Amino acid sequence: MLVAQAVGRLLAQLGVDHVFGLVGSGNFHATNALVAAGARFVPAAHEAGAATMADAYARVSGQPCVLSVHQGPGVTNAFTGITEAAKSRTPLLVLTPEATNPRSNFHLDLPGLASGIGADFLRLEKPADVFTAWQAVTGPRPRTVLLGLPLEVQAQQTELPDLPPPPGADESTVDIEELLHALRGASKPVFIAGRGATRARYPLTQLADRCGALLATSAAAKGLFEGDPWNLDVSGGFASPLAASLISQSDLVVAWGSTLNMWTTRHGRLIPASANVVQVDLDPAAIGVNHRADLGVIADVARVASEALAAFGDWSSAGWRDDDLRATIAAQIRWCDVPYPDESTLSSIDPRTFTIALDALLPRERIVAIDSGNFMGYPSMFLSVPDNAGFCFTQAFQSVGLGLASAIGAALARPDRLPVAALGDGGFLMSLAELTTVIRLRLPMVIVVYNDAAFGAEVHHFGPDGHPLDTVTFPDSDLAAIARGFGCTAITVRTLSDLDGAHAWLAGPRDTPLLIDAKVRTAHGSWWLEEAFRGH
Repeated sequence: MLVAQAVGRLLAQLGVDHVFGLVGSGNFHATNALVAAGARFVPAAHEAGAATMADAYARVSGQPCVLSVHQGPGVTNAFTGITEAAKSRTPLLVLTPEATNPRSNFHLDLPGLASGIGADFLRLEKPADVFTAWQAVTGPRPRTVLLGLPLEVQAQQTELPDLPPPPGADESTVDIEELLHALRGASKPVFIAGRGATRARYPLTQLADRCGALLATSAAAKGLFEGDPWNLDVSGGFASPLAASLISQSDLVVAWGSTLNMWTTRHGRLIPASANVVQVDLDPAAIGVNHRADLGVIADVARVASEALAAFGDWSSAGWRDDDLRATIAAQIRWCDVPYPDESTLSSIDPRTFTIALDALLPRERIVAIDSGNFMGYPSMFLSVPDNAGFCFTQAFQSVGLGLASAIGAALARPDRLPVAALGDGGFLMSLAELTTVIRLRLPMVIVVYNDAAFGAEVHHFGPDGHPLDTVTFPDSDLAAIARGFGCTAITVRTLSDLDGAHAWLAGPRDTPLLIDAKVRTAHGSWWLEEAFRGH
């Protein structure tokens, strides 16, 4: 067989069951070999969408994924999505056909490009190199890997190598004595879990119960502690007033798989200077990278939490947990329970009012995928999710335009849930072509567009200083009409009564996607945006 065909066959044997991308001459044989061996190929309208779908599929399913693109422009088209995956340490293998002749129009400095975004690069010289690349993707510290597939190597004849034995278990020991001492000495501990802790809910909640800790997450891990009575939801810029107040009173913060970046800590101001800060992470480079860490424990989060729980024996502490605080959290922790002045008019709806109504309307078993922009805090915090697999937050690179593709990848990973894409009008128009993918896959998706006829973040950042805004404001568009042209059911919402059409869609067969063009009133920037701009 061709080396290209061997690459596809080997990946299927390694367990790859989904591959996203667009096919050209350089990835034709490898992709077809994957499909012939049983993998599902999901074609996107654009490579950037394909990369983000693969990223989201890996996040929500918990399984590594493959992206397959054409050499040259296929790679560069996908690069924003690949960068998001690399910055998020998503386990993603990118099949990257390579024109190695520098005189070729398709030639790229793939090692340089990969290095520039924090991804790994490996050039295939023989089929067994697939195993090396896959181990890098799926190893103890998962990452995004570009596998260069030189065109001349792909065309060579080869035989299929045997699969290597699985890697052995990690038998190294972890010193947790200082962590145990910190937990025993704290009266107001807070656990903040990040993306590196999303498979560790059980040991973390059990450990928190033992030492009386409150639970919070980074935005990327939202939903991890859903249903726990001591859950504060998201820490940082998205935090509700009660959550921010409680975290700011802590005497110990343990970051589990979280780097405590400026978004999670409100530029460091949320964590008291007097608090002891501990970071638990597999990556040594993560310790103290964004925030002071008084102690670093370099090991798997679930393992450390389980070992700490076992080491405590019969010891326990109430921490700051009592019946009064439990009742206060139940009544005030959600943004939906925070009073606000409704700024809706007859022609536009307050995004808070709209999102609270939408939360009550949609079934609880949902996956919410968020695009970037001024609007993003509303669906992120006013729409509840059943668990961390119900929230897909591709925001490490803060790129506008990835939300719709994220929702597609998430929907394929969890077909048992209703996918909800929350977008701004700018991001929706950037990703408009992927409506064809939603239609082709017959996904019963709700696409919510917070339409302020502008790039709202820039309007609210520069407008108060009197700068001209002609470059970031647009004529109002009938996005519902555009969506109908693609084959969607679509409604325009200016008042709550306009949501009747969404009721009807939810009650019906849901055999087309539903787009909601919400004409939102944004007289001022969102609360989270004001916090975010402190970093600009």
